[in-house]
Amino acid sequence: MSDWLPETPRTLAFPTAAYVTLAGADWLASASPHPDEMHTLWATRPAAPSVLPCGTAFDVINAPALFGRRMVDRLWSAGPGSGPVAAHRGRILLFAAPGTAQRLPALLVWEEWATAVPPLLCHGSGDAVTVPPLHPRQSPAVDRTAGTGAPADEDSAAPSVSRWLVAPDVRNPWLPGPDVLLWACVRAARSMADPVHEAAAQHPVSMLSAS
Repeated sequence: MSDWLPETPRTLAFPTAAYVTLAGADWLASASPHPDEMHTLWATRPAAPSVLPCGTAFDVINAPALFGRRMVDRLWSAGPGSGPVAAHRGRILLFAAPGTAQRLPALLVWEEWATAVPPLLCHGSGDAVTVPPLHPRQSPAVDRTAGTGAPADEDSAAPSVSRWLVAPDVRNPWLPGPDVLLWACVRAARSMADPVHEAAAQHPVSMLSAS
């Protein structure tokens, strides 16, 4: 699978914030047993990814790029929105409420559309994930002397292998739980398997949460 990321969802309600705010950085650092060390790392290496443990401040649902993009699109176009979302090495990382990594696979087992959902990596207690830099790196200069118009560094020409799509911007962001992400998985699977069926079947998140 290519590291190129499919186009970011384009809806008026979708917040494509690429920069982590100071409050968002405080939230990310709270996942670490040594938050001050994380702030020091980010201050000295602002363009470098970092590794944070899951299970306390957040869990992470790690989906293939295309399927993950559809999940995020459904969350913003027909659902309650999402928490922070990142792209990392051709996959989508959806930050979720602690405990989601354990509950979501169990819920999917009972869902009739489960076979249409690609394998998801659910990172919870005991796991760690790579998070993007707080600020994206600047695009490299373009060398057009060869007449091709291609960037001098072809590897850097691709979209960053680790970047925020919805960056943390508050100290206590809302995070979707397993019921909301199950709903997003079902909607994404329907949209890929049968767009007409998916458009006709409108099931509010509240119905899923109450069932």
